Parts: sequence; structure tokens; C-alpha cells
Amino acid sequence: MSSLPHQLHQLKSHTYAALATGPRLIVLGAVHGNESCGTQAIQRVMAELDSGELQLLRGRITFVPITNPLAYQKNQRNGDRNLNRNFRITDQPHDFEDRIANVLCPMLAEHDVLLDLHSTNNPGEPFIMLGPENNDGDLQPFALASEEEALAVRLGPHRIVEGWLCTYAEGVKHRMAYTPVCERSHLLNTDPSYGVGTTEYTRAHGGYSLTLECGQHLDASSPEVAYQGIRNAIACLNLADVPPAVVQQDLEVLKISRVIDRQHADDVFVKTWASFDPVKAGEVIGTRHDGTQEVAPCDGFVLFPNPSAVPGNEWFYFAQASTRNVGGVRG
Repeated sequence: MSSLPHQLHQLKSHTYAALATGPRLIVLGAVHGNESCGTQAIQRVMAELDSGELQLLRGRITFVPITNPLAYQKNQRNGDRNLNRNFRITDQPHDFEDRIANVLCPMLAEHDVLLDLHSTNNPGEPFIMLGPENNDGDLQPFALASEEEALAVRLGPHRIVEGWLCTYAEGVKHRMAYTPVCERSHLLNTDPSYGVGTTEYTRAHGGYSLTLECGQHLDASSPEVAYQGIRNAIACLNLADVPPAVVQQDLEVLKISRVIDRQHADDVFVKTWASFDPVKAGEVIGTRHDGTQEVAPCDGFVLFPNPSAVPGNEWFYFAQASTRNVGGVRG
């Protein structure tokens, strides 16, 4: 018999189905265990549905308040590993996240829209992670960009970030170049699908999806951002007779262009960076253990700096202003 607590043998979800047809929305909380704002927001919306304060009139909503129960129990980002990387069905699961993905992947595939609620380690304002523009390429073919953008501009935050998966693909190529062949098979982050998480999986299986980063983990406003995001999604998808979500007109659209790995324990930042700190072309961001410097290739922004990153993993990202016209609103 397994020694794991009983709650770690199951994934709990809650589905509300209206009697009239409509879009099928799934909302995830705590994909990372120390990001509880989504869990709190989901519980709040479910209480409104249960009491009748909010009435689902069309379509279906599935809530997963705690998507990674092992990480949630530990109150840390990962259980055995990051659930939001290498996200796929696995015939021979090797860890807890593999087993969760085997249950969660079919759930995502049977919904039309995913809203994935997260928070960040670094202080900063909320933002949205957006998928690619419509394309028929090999990496992330997509045909629902207009629907996804229409939801993005109504979720609430004014900052939108794109370019996730193509940046990861380039990061994997770079990582392969400096990782010894004998080590590659042991590292998930040298897998070509390393950048695939819940949103990428949903897009690859006929839906569209957004990640809503609601603020810093312990920021008291983060659960409210998540709650408003859920309510705005319900309004945008016309699942209930509620006031329409306001279109955000003051957009700031950024595109991730590089992921830079920490390669040695002595790689250090030149200062304490926060996400979205602006940098000028040539500005030094960090110094490698051998004295070489990581500098900004052009004017842009430092994203997700992690001074304690394990060598061989993401140290920081670099983003630039995007010219993409999102949902008919130019940033």
C-alpha cells in the first residue's frame, strides 16, 4: 500500500454544466504549489455559483482548485518537478507530475478555453501570457489567435507578454550546445518539448488559453486579481448574464526574445533585479564565473530573474517591446 496521503492519489475537480449550450471553460489553480491566489479565487466563485449569487446559464465551467496537490502540500513550486514543463501524456510515468498530467491532459483537451491562474516570486504588477499569432508552422500552429486576444484584453491587466514557446525552443538549442551528451538524457530541460505547459497543450488540442499572472505570491491583492479574471472570462464567454468585461485600452505588449541559463553556481547578477526592470542596450545584467558578462542585446526588459537558479536552468529572460496589435488594440 502506498504511504502517500489519500489526497495525493486523486485530482479533485468541480464541474458546473448549464442546461443551454455554450463554451466549455476550465480554470486551474495551484499548478505551482506555492501559488495559492488561484485556489482562493476559484473557491470564491464556486461559493457564488453554489449560493445562486452567480448563475451559469450557458456552457460549462470546470474548476481545479489545487492542480498539483503534492506541491501544494509542500507549499513549494514543484512536487517532484515543474508540472508546467514537459506537460503531456506519458505511458510510463516517472514522477508525481507525470501522473497528474495523465489525468489533466484529457480534461484540458475536452474544453474550449483554459484560464491558468499563477503568481510570481518577484514583486510586480499582474500580467497575461499570450499565445502565438495564427500560423501553420511546425512549432506551435494555431488558428484561434483572435479569440484568445479578445479574452486577453478583457481579463483585467494591461501588460501582455508573448513569445514563450519559440523562446524556449531556442533555449533548448542553446542548452544542447553546452550540455555534455552523457547528461542530456537525464535533463528534462534539453527535451524539445520542455516549454510545453498547460496552455501550450490546450492550444495543440483545439482550444485557446491564457496564463494570468496575478502578482506576487503573498500580495494581498493577488486573489482579487484572480477572482476578477475568472469573472471577466465568464462575462467574455457569455456563460452568465453579468456585466460585460471592460476592454483594456492602455496595453503594454512585450515579447520574450531570449532565455538565459545560469551555467555555474558563481554566476551572479550585478544587482537585485525585479521582473520588467528596463535595461539599455549593452547594460550588464550579470557576470559569469569566468568573468564574462551577460549584457542586454538591445533596449528591453529583464523578466523572471532567479538569482538562486540551479546551474543548467533558467537564470533570467529578456523581453522587448512588441509591435503586435492585440485584439484590435495596439500596445
